[in-house]
Amino acid sequence: MPERGLTEISKSFFVDPDYRAALDKSGLTSLDAVFSFDAAKNLGKKNLASFRSRLQFDIDAPDSPQPTTVFLKRYDSPPAVTQLRNWLAARGRKSCAMHEYASMSALAAAGIGTPRPICCGEQWGLLLEKRSFIITEKIPDAEALERKLPDCFGGPANAESLRRRRDFVARLARFIKKFHETGYRHRDLYFSHIFYGDKDRFFLIDLARVFRPLVLGRRFQIKDLAQVCYSAPGRHFSRTDRLRFYLAYAGRSKLTQEDKGFIREVLAKAKRIARREKKHGRQVPFEN
Repeated sequence: MPERGLTEISKSFFVDPDYRAALDKSGLTSLDAVFSFDAAKNLGKKNLASFRSRLQFDIDAPDSPQPTTVFLKRYDSPPAVTQLRNWLAARGRKSCAMHEYASMSALAAAGIGTPRPICCGEQWGLLLEKRSFIITEKIPDAEALERKLPDCFGGPANAESLRRRRDFVARLARFIKKFHETGYRHRDLYFSHIFYGDKDRFFLIDLARVFRPLVLGRRFQIKDLAQVCYSAPGRHFSRTDRLRFYLAYAGRSKLTQEDKGFIREVLAKAKRIARREKKHGRQVPFEN
């Protein structure tokens, strides 16, 4: 049974009590209702698997006259191969949504900012998952780094803005380091999935692929850092900024030979990502 404040109100259907009345008002009271729900903005995109859907809508907020924006992820009859891969990543038989929920809860317990889950559920066949879903609250007063960087990155540089930029780079590096120290790897750690908000807090979203590798942890660490490097726009993050990022991440004042080899692997991976994206006609942020 999920923890983190969720209550099972029917078989394998869990709700945050603070949001139960709002979900009832929206008619989201059962798995059938969740999977037939369409009074929302569809966030589908071309590369989204056919068994997945993502919706955005507003519901009443607890203790506030203003509504809260929430996101609904649904998994309907995921392919057997996809499920088996998830079981390996989760180290157990979990539905797609519950795997994400478990990762979200574990990271939150470790002090990593994640979205707040307010409802989730699943349905199983004899062996395989039939369908599952999770609803999360929009992170308040925060935005993806891909869409908005702190104000110090805008306008002409001066001593104060440069100091604040360096401080931001160091804090971002320490946040990623803290995440990796949990043993988890994101596998999709682009600026679009790192949020920065009120009180200088960082958050991770889109945790469906997060896992704790038993082996190849270094390989996935390199992949995560390459994705961060790739998505950091070149017009804002210089080579010196990237070096400062790594030094803060590694907790060092200067590079060792081992660090230099590690950085070469990260950069090589970032360049492979760039080549792949260029083939699809997409811009490469870190070359901008």
